[in-house]
Amino acid sequence: MRADAQRNRARVLDAAEVVLARDGLSASMREIAELAGVGVGTIYRQFPTKEALYQAIVQDRMRRLATRAGELAQAADAGAAFFEYFSTIVADSTVKKVLVDALAASGIDAKAGAPDIKAPIETLLVRAQEAGAVRGDVGMEELLALLSAACLAAQHNNWRDDLRARTLAVVFDGLRPAASPR
Repeated sequence: MRADAQRNRARVLDAAEVVLARDGLSASMREIAELAGVGVGTIYRQFPTKEALYQAIVQDRMRRLATRAGELAQAADAGAAFFEYFSTIVADSTVKKVLVDALAASGIDAKAGAPDIKAPIETLLVRAQEAGAVRGDVGMEELLALLSAACLAAQHNNWRDDLRARTLAVVFDGLRPAASPR
């Protein structure tokens, strides 16, 4: 893909996320094009259907989450990196849910072609445990259950930023070893 086409694609994906977050599934391709600064034809050349655009957004979001996990896995403070990533996933979940639901309704697998983020999450968990920031008895099964529950609650109840922060503070306190300070 040419450099200008890559830039246009990135602008379209960014604009589509904004418009979808604001308007939901009734988002207009014309509004997405305007916000991206491209013509509607540019969008349809790269994404022949709205579902193809939604799928590309989910895949892009998953790639960004995987990249961020990789970056955080190199952080000096493994505990802070783990809790930051957990918070990021919960914050990201509400917009992603709208997209995943739209794709599922169209019979499209939202995760097809998207990277699996379980391995990077496990790396963050193990590093945080080795640093003494997360209880040693927390495994991936428990962690994924907590992540799923927090994401579903945030989506279902439309958590405000302050409520999400307070709620996650309670969850994080439960993940920390008993003697670990915040």
